[in-house]
Amino acid sequence: MKKTLIAGALAGAFLIPATSVLADDAAPAAAAAEAPAAPASPLSFNVGVVSDYLFRGVTQTHGDPALQGGVDYAFSNGFYIGAWGSNITWVKDYTNKGNVEVDLYGGYKGAFANPDWTYQLGVITYNYPGHGDANAFGANPNTTEVLASLGYKWVSIKYSYATSSHFIGWYSKTGGNTDGSGYFEANAAYDLGGGWGVSGHVGHQTVKDFDPANYSDANVGITKDVGFGVVGLMYSHTNAKGKTGEPYSWPNNNFVSGVGSTSGFKNVAKDKAVLTFLKTF
Repeated sequence: MKKTLIAGALAGAFLIPATSVLADDAAPAAAAAEAPAAPASPLSFNVGVVSDYLFRGVTQTHGDPALQGGVDYAFSNGFYIGAWGSNITWVKDYTNKGNVEVDLYGGYKGAFANPDWTYQLGVITYNYPGHGDANAFGANPNTTEVLASLGYKWVSIKYSYATSSHFIGWYSKTGGNTDGSGYFEANAAYDLGGGWGVSGHVGHQTVKDFDPANYSDANVGITKDVGFGVVGLMYSHTNAKGKTGEPYSWPNNNFVSGVGSTSGFKNVAKDKAVLTFLKTF
């Protein structure tokens, strides 16, 4: 569940997890230097800390901080591959197993007409090592999505489509598969100069054959390059149903699967501010 770069750093840590060529195509180019810059290494690493790990506006850590990191390799022909990871709680909260997320992804990024127009085609898998079944119907939380995006300068649109049998452990209203769930988003990331950047995002998630889990989210953020890394602040809003008994009221680790207890449940999609720190090298 990855993020968007702003002025060479991640603004998307606000939008959803860390850095990458898989990021939305809204990253503005830095101001041109007087002398040509040395070619960038195709291999890059990132490490970050967030006060709350949000994926499409929904906390994956029940409101707690997360340590995140990844590696990316960009081939000269436009193809890319990468991996990214974070601690999580939502799978373990339901099954007593699985407190790590590992994303593996790859794809192709290119430009057309002129360098201001960009596009991307890719695939990403969200994996939860050691997971148990995410619900009573046995839906596997591991998820695969294919994606396509189109960008112009510092704005972009993207659509992600779930091809795995279930999307992030959701099952349909009849207990069936939720492959075909989709997420449409629009993103903007603008370099203000002086190490400052601003970002904005709107998105809409649909869960196949389970309308109560459909929702929209939006956020705005600001980042500052402080030399040894990039710090940021983002405010996220959703209209997801998060009251007790609704889809986005999730239990914490006091939950005992199958008992039916409602203690410890929490709205995991409520409005909130998130602090981030990202270092790339």
